[in-house]
Amino acid sequence: MTPEETQELQKCLEKVSAILLKNTPSEQLKDFGSIELAVRDHVLKEVAPEIGKFFKSSSSQTEAGRAREIQTCMGKWRVREQQSKKLRLKKGTRLSPHLEKCCLILSANVSYANTTKDLQQLTGIYVSHSTQQRLVHRQEFVEAVAETTVTALSVDGGKARLRTDLGEASEWRDYKAVALHHQKCAAFFQENDQLLDWVNRQPLGEPITCLGDGHPGVWNLIAGIASFEKRLEILDWYHLKENLYKLGGSNQRLRTMEANLWHGQVDQAITAVADWDVPHVKNFLDYLERHRCRIPDYQAMQSQKITIGSGAVEATIKQIGRRIKISGAQWNRDNLAQVLKHRCAYLNLALA
Repeated sequence: MTPEETQELQKCLEKVSAILLKNTPSEQLKDFGSIELAVRDHVLKEVAPEIGKFFKSSSSQTEAGRAREIQTCMGKWRVREQQSKKLRLKKGTRLSPHLEKCCLILSANVSYANTTKDLQQLTGIYVSHSTQQRLVHRQEFVEAVAETTVTALSVDGGKARLRTDLGEASEWRDYKAVALHHQKCAAFFQENDQLLDWVNRQPLGEPITCLGDGHPGVWNLIAGIASFEKRLEILDWYHLKENLYKLGGSNQRLRTMEANLWHGQVDQAITAVADWDVPHVKNFLDYLERHRCRIPDYQAMQSQKITIGSGAVEATIKQIGRRIKISGAQWNRDNLAQVLKHRCAYLNLALA
């Protein structure tokens, strides 16, 4: 913008400002906050729509066709049918692309009702909670793809509360999540085949390190990732250590067992509690036997820069849970999968 253009613009804005000020109630001019909101209101209602009209007409070079009203982050704009086609505005939409994106970012974190409140507070634009919900459920979220070779991944499960009839007990059901370490994540509700299909389409390394806790369902899933020869299955060290210290008893014995397991010496760890005939110890020994092939020399693995902990997926589950488990949240069984996709798209920075 040239100095002359800047000066001309300044004069025009001064004239516009004087007209707007004249038409602003005195009670909206008492403090900085109320002035700020008054100016925003004028921009949304009188200024931005007119500027938008000029930009649309100049860019599309047409005023043909029926007009429809579009809610934008800069107020309500009227758009002609031919302008919509030339400017690639989605057919039938009542929200602008940028406003849709703002709604999706907010509703990935809070309830649809709170999204409506937050959006209005931040932008001055009102979009109802039902519109927020419909926007999410008609959205086609782009499938996440790892940008570099995936050397390690973790699988874990979370829980979601499903909607039940009034008076019936809450119904909690599992969903599964995968974290491609330092890259992408995905979550699926009762769609194990789709989870495996998504993982196996990623650029997986050879070998691919697969981590999980002791849950059989996790390892049943991992068995479908790549091939047995290309998988390096590791029982998450931190879960193993946590389960060990749940045994209680002598701290010296527990530290000895920890040292044994740290070096992958399962037999020595078992021997340390062979004389301890109580149910919870027997369960732990069964746990060790069941995962013996997944308990490596953790120290050697760590020295080779191989991941030994599934902290990535633990963090992912917690991040997903911040949306899925918000206070009072109940999900329609048919909608939960889309909500999981929405949350993961946000975590994968795909909504930015």
